[in-house]
Amino acid sequence: MKFDLKGRVAFVTGATSGLGRHFAGVLAKAGAAVAISGRREDRLQTLRKEIEAAGGKCAAIALDVTQAGQIASALDKAVSALGAIDILVNNAGMSADGPVADISVADFDAVMSTNLRGPFLLAQEIGKRMIARGRGGRIINIASITAFRVLPGSAPYCMSKAALAMMTQCMAREWARYDVNVNAICPGFIETELNEEWFETEKGRAQVKSFPKRRLQKPEDLDSTLLLLASDASKAITGALFNVDEAQSL
Repeated sequence: MKFDLKGRVAFVTGATSGLGRHFAGVLAKAGAAVAISGRREDRLQTLRKEIEAAGGKCAAIALDVTQAGQIASALDKAVSALGAIDILVNNAGMSADGPVADISVADFDAVMSTNLRGPFLLAQEIGKRMIARGRGGRIINIASITAFRVLPGSAPYCMSKAALAMMTQCMAREWARYDVNVNAICPGFIETELNEEWFETEKGRAQVKSFPKRRLQKPEDLDSTLLLLASDASKAITGALFNVDEAQSL
């Protein structure tokens, strides 16, 4: 099945690195006009130029998802540049690692604000706009297999992703009648800027060896699921949590 996104507009958070940067390119190649957002404006402009050089249509929107006051204006800028938003990829995320007893209030709040509160407010605002427009839409939250299993030393991250998974299903239930489909992709471990130092350590390498396939995933392993959920092929799929993890959670 070909996932054609021509005529669609996607908004991607956390697009300055890692999975967000990759997802933006995948959606653009599938034909979507893509609004890329994040805090590092220089990186956004670099990615915008790459997408446009490849024939895509892109707008770079500065956004810190922890700042509630920025959300509506960022979406307004995206709509002004590209048109009404059909697809949201809620990808922005961070982690604060350490034993539970040592996690500071500031670190806990930072993780929850970035991984849960920001995605909630963004999905809430886009969802209301999709409902008012009357054409439905697609919201894709990027959770993690840590929504379902403990990753020692990363309690706030695991908690935030578990809550994001439940948020996905709550929104899906309320918005199903409006054809606003809300789903989550739960990847396994993929090397990004968030974790690259860890996987260079002895313990990190030992963790990789513990996986059934003895390797880290690659970002492109998520492409088919992303395109499925962004396209019309997923019209009957909402409230689903897709483990795409090469059996790492088994």
